[in-house]
Amino acid sequence: MTLEDLGYNNELEEYRKKQNLDSFDIGRVVLEHRDRYTVKTESNEFDCELIGNLRFTITNKNELPSVGDWVAISEYDEDKALIHAVLPRYSTLERKAVGKSGESQIIAVNIDVGIIIQSVNRDFSINRLERYLTICNASNIEPFIILSKIDLIENLELEELLIQVQERIKNVPIIPLSNQSKVGIDDVISKLAKGKTFCLLGSSGVGKSTLINTLIGEELMYTGEISENIDRGKHVTTHRELIVSEHGILIDNPGMREIGITDATEGFEMTFDEVLNLSQDCKYNNCTHTNEDGCSVLRALDRGELNSQTYENFLKMKKERIHYESSAAERKKKGKDLGKLIKNMKKNNTKY
Repeated sequence: MTLEDLGYNNELEEYRKKQNLDSFDIGRVVLEHRDRYTVKTESNEFDCELIGNLRFTITNKNELPSVGDWVAISEYDEDKALIHAVLPRYSTLERKAVGKSGESQIIAVNIDVGIIIQSVNRDFSINRLERYLTICNASNIEPFIILSKIDLIENLELEELLIQVQERIKNVPIIPLSNQSKVGIDDVISKLAKGKTFCLLGSSGVGKSTLINTLIGEELMYTGEISENIDRGKHVTTHRELIVSEHGILIDNPGMREIGITDATEGFEMTFDEVLNLSQDCKYNNCTHTNEDGCSVLRALDRGELNSQTYENFLKMKKERIHYESSAAERKKKGKDLGKLIKNMKKNNTKY
């Protein structure tokens, strides 16, 4: 295996040289375990921890290494190493931290493509698909959608679902897939590429781990049995993991019940570009698209030119984004105020 097989590129190598990191080995984080990390290099895997200086200079937990990060390491014992530096990320896939106002949580980093997987049976939701698209668009990560478990429904029902999705989500590839019959597997493989990183996103039990096992040709990821009562697999993935295959680099994720939106203005606008394009003709620049006279969005909605569910999801996610931004601004202000207070206290203490 080469570093290029792991996704290494010329930009990372140039940074490595400029920062005088040539004397260190380079590897990629494939697993996180609290304060320890499994790092894969060209020839080995190491159990790693941060050097003290790096640990104490980090001011935000999101600066800690994440699955997908490139790190400079030095071996100090058999299969053990220290992390001396984290190389720059070219993309960061994140969501609003669950239960924490104004905070974000990293899903994975240095991702090229987001594979959004949703099963066609119990948990099918286009609203959720739009949320996943927004977090991908916010990081300039190319998305494509897999509708899994198509063997559980009739062809006519599948065709109707595809029409519903394509009516609301345009210009994003959609692949119907059955992990059981292998229908659609070749289409998925055609989207993959060696040396590129693909992050699997979806709720619990939609078949992410099963798809990885199919792509790598072995039972590497443990999967639960299908429940006859609810027609879905049990959620068994409990951590993020990076797997290198002949088709590309795959990152499996635990199922996400909540996909909260952060301050992803650009990603939000890309997801709802139809609404944003309509808003260009609104009478008022600050139109909220809820009750104003001369609102082109409401006019299109009344005429049936804009899908009502798209509109409702747009308003809901817009409200979440604004709330996150205000909460994040408030947290930042409190942090600055606390910093000033501590600085003044230290200054006053030196006078005595």
